[in-house]
Order: sequence, then structure tokens, then C-alpha cells
Amino acid sequence: MDQFLDLSTEEKIMLGVGFAGQALFAMRFIIQWLKSEISRRSVIPIAFWYFSILGGATLFVYALWRGDPVFILGQGTGLFIYARNLWLIHRERRDEAATEDAQAS
Repeated sequence: MDQFLDLSTEEKIMLGVGFAGQALFAMRFIIQWLKSEISRRSVIPIAFWYFSILGGATLFVYALWRGDPVFILGQGTGLFIYARNLWLIHRERRDEAATEDAQAS
């Protein structure tokens, strides 16, 4: 416990950022699990991807601060994947809305 008392203010703030990122990242699994339980099948809700981006971005900032190339590469790659999935979801929804509008007219 003494190692935490000796941290600078910056280190304490960044430690808080790291823990917040980890909590956001963990929430994606909790949301996915709850949605799957409610649906009685495996489901990945859109909130999963938003929490992935929020948690991943926060952890990426923490990794940059730490200067950890392994952590930076892992979180940076994940951010690309999460953003791509959200883009695909939004494109699919846009296309479905356009199809519904065309069928309604």
C-alpha cells in the first residue's frame, strides 16, 4: 500500500484513468451477457461496441502515458476494429432505412 502513497499527483490521476478505462472495457462484457440472458441467445448489442471504444480509447491514453508498446499496439488495433464494427452497423441501418423508405413510396 505504501507504493500508492508515494505516487505523484500525475501518477495518481493516470492510475485513475487506467482503472476507469478498465471498468468501461469490462462493462461491454456485462452488457453483452445481460442482453444475451434476456434474449436467451448470444447477442452483441451496439452498446458493446460503444463501451469497447470508450474503454479502449481510455486504456490507449493510459498506455501512451506508460509508454508501453505492447499495450499501445493492442489497444490501438482494437480501436480500429471497434470503430469498423460500428461503421458497418450504422451503414447497415442506413441501408435498411433507405430500403424501407423506397418500399413505402
